[in-house]
Amino acid sequence: MIELSVQLVLAHLLGDFVLQPASWIRDRNKRRFRSAALYYHTGVHILCMIVILGFNSGYPLAFGVIPLSHLFIDGLKASFHGRYNERILFLTDQALHLLVIGGVALYYFPEGLNLSLLRSPQVLLTVTALVFISYASGIILKVLLSKWSTEIRGDKKYQGMSEAGRYIGILERLFIFFFVVTGRWEGVGFLLTAKSIFRFGDLTTNKDHKLTEYILIGTLLSFGIAVFTGLVFRYISGLLNG
Repeated sequence: MIELSVQLVLAHLLGDFVLQPASWIRDRNKRRFRSAALYYHTGVHILCMIVILGFNSGYPLAFGVIPLSHLFIDGLKASFHGRYNERILFLTDQALHLLVIGGVALYYFPEGLNLSLLRSPQVLLTVTALVFISYASGIILKVLLSKWSTEIRGDKKYQGMSEAGRYIGILERLFIFFFVVTGRWEGVGFLLTAKSIFRFGDLTTNKDHKLTEYILIGTLLSFGIAVFTGLVFRYISGLLNG
């Protein structure tokens, strides 16, 4: 199952990201299901599958379901173009493609899916840690920094930075968690140094003590939460595996 899944995903990545010109996307968004580029794109996917699967004719369902579903999903996405958030459309589009690929792989190798693994303590611990690091800790930081964030967001020159800052915070905590779990402490130092370098110029130019305090406290709290979570994860993992 894993080999087939990897082959189908590779064919998808080549067809969707490597071998799809921007002009095809523009034409598809404009003409939708009437776009010839949509059908060229589907044909490219079929060719990619044929090559990646090594001209193996043992998966007829894959050659039927995946290209047709891809054509329908992309055409439907084009129909919603300009009416909904493009990021949501893109993520939904890719998720649907991968679900179809997963379904096809599961059809040929039904024994390859072991749902009991998803309920194992180690998997549940990992999911819990990632949810806490990415979202729950963000809310905790928001509450802890509410005194400063209210003043910062009230200033017009800082409006609009909170949304980007939230995603930056999620990414940095995930990186730190990974570094701590894998014992790569030098990665934590590198990340902190890199962030300090990027921020140093802005803070020096602005000479705004309020912003400096807000960023410094937020960074230290974010790093601290990520390091603590990583250490707790390692400790509990040791108990589960010991």
